[in-house]
Amino acid sequence: MGKTVVIVGGGIIGLATALKLSARWPKHQVIVLEKESAVGAHQSSHNSGVLHAGLYYKPGSYKAQLAVRGIREMKRFCEANSIAHETCGKLVVATNNEESTRLVSLLERGKANGLVGLRRMNAEEMLEIEPHVKGVAALHVPEEGIVDYKAVCEKLSELLRARGVLVQLDTQVLGLARRGKHWIVGTSKEAVTSDLVLNAAGLYCDKINRMSGGGNEAKIIPFRGEYFKLRAERQHLVRHLIYPVPDPVFPFLGVHFTRLVRGGVEAGPNAVLAFAREGYSMSTINPSEFMESLCYPGLWRFLKKHSKMCWVEFRQSLSKALFCRALQKLVPDIRESDLSPGGAGVRAQSMSLDGTLVQDFTFEEQDGILHLLNAPSPGATASLAIGEEVVNRFESQLAV
Repeated sequence: MGKTVVIVGGGIIGLATALKLSARWPKHQVIVLEKESAVGAHQSSHNSGVLHAGLYYKPGSYKAQLAVRGIREMKRFCEANSIAHETCGKLVVATNNEESTRLVSLLERGKANGLVGLRRMNAEEMLEIEPHVKGVAALHVPEEGIVDYKAVCEKLSELLRARGVLVQLDTQVLGLARRGKHWIVGTSKEAVTSDLVLNAAGLYCDKINRMSGGGNEAKIIPFRGEYFKLRAERQHLVRHLIYPVPDPVFPFLGVHFTRLVRGGVEAGPNAVLAFAREGYSMSTINPSEFMESLCYPGLWRFLKKHSKMCWVEFRQSLSKALFCRALQKLVPDIRESDLSPGGAGVRAQSMSLDGTLVQDFTFEEQDGILHLLNAPSPGATASLAIGEEVVNRFESQLAV
């Protein structure tokens, strides 16, 4: 008799994991519970649509391993299912000599992670790829690209339903209780009895962890990333992906330029504290969630440590002129009039009690339940590889 596996969260990672589970264990029942009326409603579709190759991440980390495997598998998935994507490449631009020095370690890290075709460029060489960029040196990352993640989620959902996987929408998980060898998953509809549970709830994964009695003290602190779009007649200023060199002192990457697979160019995102876990605008406030963030000691330690950066990010959120000035460090020809309001996303970022942002994907196992407690970028790129990792962890329990 087959077993039942419940996946909490119908985002790209939950769906990708369901696909992997149903492929390896077709006799088991897989159920995806999603509180929204559509799959991939939050992080999975509120992002820049970039295929991340694994350049920035510490060698040997989950992010490095799963992003490198994940981008290649995601490209194959898109090709097999006619999903819009493009390997357009990325330019990481050093605007001064200090950043140019950091490019060396970035190049070494990328090679250690298994990226191919990486090339350091001087100022003249980078202009051949991006004629309007300004810098002293750059790193070309040819494997990176862009994709329609919303379309990926829709295709995953379609494939799952064809395999008999139950993708249950408008179903919020309200409680988890262990009863003997099973988990009783209480929902807004009816309770579900399950042998195994995967917590892939994204912005609410820490709450699901606490529902089940999990002991992880880290908390999801929502940071909103806001974008502008370039006016059509100015999109020629950006041909590929243009990123800054990351500053190791700061926890966020900084604003950059991203081509969109359906056309257009986005500029951003910044990173500001959201007043709700699904706070896609400054005016969206969930008082209880905001107070929960404010009462978390780690947030105040984070704000104290990065007070200057947080103030800069907040001011850029309020001032289009300041946002534009940050973009001009990479492409000086950008003007404030070139920018029109774009979308926004909320990053499900796990923060520790000491105020540090959790850097790697985080898996926590309990008896019969696996929590994915930190899977922001490159989570979407790595989703199929993360799904494989989950299946491997469930192997012994599903094989019985």
